[in-house]
Amino acid sequence: MKRIAFACDHAAFEVRNAIIEMLQSKGFEVLDFGTDGKDSVDYPDHVHPFAQAIVHKEAHAGILVCGSGNGVAMTANKYQDIRAALCWNTELASLARLHNDANVIALPARFVSQAEILDMIQVFLETEFEGGRHARRVGKIACS
Repeated sequence: MKRIAFACDHAAFEVRNAIIEMLQSKGFEVLDFGTDGKDSVDYPDHVHPFAQAIVHKEAHAGILVCGSGNGVAMTANKYQDIRAALCWNTELASLARLHNDANVIALPARFVSQAEILDMIQVFLETEFEGGRHARRVGKIACS
């Protein structure tokens, strides 16, 4: 069974259960790093352990959701082995995997619907990295 990491803040709490249920229905084991309520939280407190799970290969990919998607993406991208892509439609979710080999999708709960979020996650998970000229470019992303 493939493991996928998940974390969100209070702004995404409304879509949290739908995301986890969808992932589980597709056979994923979900490593849930919260939040588990509507009370205001600091997203880095949830993203750092999420990112560690991916860096230590406890999960093969991850999904992050906050109000804008920006804060969680910025935090995750501080980790050398994470390529988090902020997406707001399915085309970007596809390209994030196809061209950038993103291993984390970051989603803006306040700007897209639950249905759009679920669609983007599905596209992200089903799209394979194209490689080729994109592999060369992705290889130049990391700082030494």
